[in-house]
Amino acid sequence: MASTSHKLFFFLLTIFFSHTFAANSSNATTTFHANLSSLRSICKTTPYPEICFNSLKLSISINISPNIITYLLKTLQVAISEATKLTNLLQNAGVNSNIIEKQKGTVQDCNELHQSTLTSLKKSLSWIQSKDSKNMVNARAYLSAAVTNKNTCLEGLDSASGTMKPVLVNSLINTYKHVSNSLSMLSKSRVKGPKGLKKSPLMSSTNTPSWFSRKDLSFVIGGGGDGEDYVPNDVIVVASDGSGNFSSINDAINFAPNNSYDRTVVYVKEGIYEENVEIPIYKTNIVLLGDGSDVTIITGNRSVVDGWTTFRSATLAVCGEGFLARDIAFENSAGAEKHQASALRVNADLTAFYRCAIYGYQDTLYVHSFRQFYRECDIYGTIDFIFGNAAVVFQACNIISKLPMSGQFTVITAQSRDSPDEDTGISIQNCSILATTDLYSNSSSFKSYLGRPWRVYSRVVYLETYIDDFIDQMGWTKWSNKNDEGGLDTLYYGEYMNYGPGSKTENRVAWNGYHVMDYNDAYNFTVSEFISADDWLQSTSFPYDDGI
Repeated sequence: MASTSHKLFFFLLTIFFSHTFAANSSNATTTFHANLSSLRSICKTTPYPEICFNSLKLSISINISPNIITYLLKTLQVAISEATKLTNLLQNAGVNSNIIEKQKGTVQDCNELHQSTLTSLKKSLSWIQSKDSKNMVNARAYLSAAVTNKNTCLEGLDSASGTMKPVLVNSLINTYKHVSNSLSMLSKSRVKGPKGLKKSPLMSSTNTPSWFSRKDLSFVIGGGGDGEDYVPNDVIVVASDGSGNFSSINDAINFAPNNSYDRTVVYVKEGIYEENVEIPIYKTNIVLLGDGSDVTIITGNRSVVDGWTTFRSATLAVCGEGFLARDIAFENSAGAEKHQASALRVNADLTAFYRCAIYGYQDTLYVHSFRQFYRECDIYGTIDFIFGNAAVVFQACNIISKLPMSGQFTVITAQSRDSPDEDTGISIQNCSILATTDLYSNSSSFKSYLGRPWRVYSRVVYLETYIDDFIDQMGWTKWSNKNDEGGLDTLYYGEYMNYGPGSKTENRVAWNGYHVMDYNDAYNFTVSEFISADDWLQSTSFPYDDGI
């Protein structure tokens, strides 16, 4: 009898656990399919849905409730892994003529830009993992810059040749699909960054020296041509006559500390400095201070016609975060006939320029990426002379079009935003749009425009700005020819409360992407909203207007 009872007990127990297991298994299957469906739904909103789904489906777990941030973090991890593999490929580029450069600097550009991308991806991952909504602003700025890096590398490789080129191009395109998907997920997540920005440790206001007046510089002692007199936290002095610590700006930059949390002031005395100056990514918080933009001039003459990439042509190239410049001029003297030739290129975050002059013809100022600010600067050029994909604000600047070559026209901006997920664009506020005397006198022979779309989501606004009458009534022009309709519906070109004889909007282009803005539209492009300036620009002591 006891034996029969035991058998019955175990029989019932087996049935119970079988049903329980079956129920749990059914629930697990249901949960798995629900998570899979959720993943498909999210991936469909990204630029590369199949890449998104295939890279994430193996990470689905029944124990983790999926959401867009979970998938974003996984996608970023995949992007970092793929980007690391691409690094090894790039390091071998150019070896044994496997990449033949038509333009000098092509491979170097790609290597430097990709290292910047890796840094951006790792920082973005850390910021998003912190669960601090303020850091979402940073992450989106850095991921936007990473996508821009890909485009710049591909532009240089376009003219190259060699057996490795197709392998490198394909790997580059496929790797950056994960970066684009990450940016897309971030921009669609419900976690919104605030109007402000969490202060970067590289912009520590407590350790920030104030700007120096001329009498404040009286403590700077000259001599010591090799820099032996320099004491950390003092000013590094550059003088072309040998009276400073260095006679070359590049030597002073090389001497400055790497990855500094404090600002390092490099005072460049009056003089003309013929050199191409680079501020590498590891030279953070450099401050370049001149004696005035009319007397302290850095000049170079690299150009695309002479075999350089546009990226590498810049007289001053800034990659180090937190860079500031005041009272100094940057010039590319190559001339109009040499076509693309940049005087200044900036691909560094939280950078600002005050009372500077920037001289060139085509592609004068390359606002490549990240967040930038220009105040009371004079900017000269002919074609696309403010171009790139930064989030940048110009305030109280004189933007001056020069006489182009015969058969050309002048155009101020060429903004290259190529995705609605990128938080980039050019905002020109309270500036003056002017022309040189020879262009004024020949304005009937040359058309002049406010901008044209380099890429299909190009974004440029003019706010409260004086526009002179040399600007064509249409205001804006297409990228290449009358039949080129690319981006006219997807771009965003706006004007708000401008004045002057060239500011009338009645005869402007009739594109869907052109807008006469209201106050709320315009406010989105102020320094507070567009480049989160209230939390970093104040520490520079540069003046700025935070609203309309």
